[in-house]
Amino acid sequence: MEKILVTGGAGFIGSNFVRVVLRERPEWQVTVIDKLTYAGRLENLAEVQDDSRFRFVQGDICDAKAVAQAMEDCTMVFNFAAESHVDRSLMGDPEHAGAFVQTDVYGVYVLLEEAKRRGIKRFLQVSTDEVYGHVPEGYSLETDPLEPRSPYSASKAGGELIARSYFVSHDMPIITTRGSNTFGPYQYPEKLLPLFVTNALDDLALPMYGDGLQCRDWLFVEDHCRGILLAAEKGEPGEAYNVGGGNERNNREITQTILRLLDKPESLIRRIADRPGHDRRYALNCDKIKALGWQPSHDFEVNMAATVKWYREHEAWWRPLKSDAEYQQYYQRNYQERLKESAAA
Repeated sequence: MEKILVTGGAGFIGSNFVRVVLRERPEWQVTVIDKLTYAGRLENLAEVQDDSRFRFVQGDICDAKAVAQAMEDCTMVFNFAAESHVDRSLMGDPEHAGAFVQTDVYGVYVLLEEAKRRGIKRFLQVSTDEVYGHVPEGYSLETDPLEPRSPYSASKAGGELIARSYFVSHDMPIITTRGSNTFGPYQYPEKLLPLFVTNALDDLALPMYGDGLQCRDWLFVEDHCRGILLAAEKGEPGEAYNVGGGNERNNREITQTILRLLDKPESLIRRIADRPGHDRRYALNCDKIKALGWQPSHDFEVNMAATVKWYREHEAWWRPLKSDAEYQQYYQRNYQERLKESAAA
């Protein structure tokens, strides 16, 4: 029986991972530690809160005492906790950009120190394809250099490097996964898909950066979770594994799909000034994790439609989030001036 710690387990990918583990590893026990910031919601874990195998600790991964409490008796650590929204990392103030360095780098250090003290047998560091930077052609390999181009991706690369140093210096069993652009239920409505779905439902403008031709590899969240789980169970310590869906789509295509599924007009699309340093393309070579036995099993078109439907049917989940003062402040700061200067696409 494994007793695992899932950091950031009340967030989007983390909460989906918790559900996958409790469903598919019935002998495992799961402890979640989450700070419950704007994107971490206890509601995301409502389905498992009464499960006897589940335990929740509210705390910050930068707090060594909270981490020690949460990691008690655990055998494996899955670190999902992160500041993860590129736009917020570009805001250039301690409240926003500084939080990325604090959580994504220093928080990893705190977790590693406690894991080292306890002799954890696996430490899975969840990272992103964005650490490779812009990939104009071809596909990123795990051996490619890390060339992050935003404060967010730089903080994730920093967390990876801290983790790798503990593998080299302390012989800790560190494994890293680099996931592609993930979509599915319970994603906080500041990312492209939930933002555009929820805006379209209210006939609000969809603020699309630049020409909308930025290309991403879209990966359904449960496929991502199973890739992470497999890497922890079968991966080699010290190695990184790309986890991608093989579904390259540009932002304009995704936006048009959302509008088609909701029967909304393309006149809702508003082209706005692009964000600084916006990478045009990410793409992953996933041969390494496929050699362990992983394959994405969810059809992109089917699950895109299912995800749009989920947000349409779960207004009670996202409306309170979008009406919250913190969300409104972020939205106004990030989009207000751009939308004033924009034109319909």
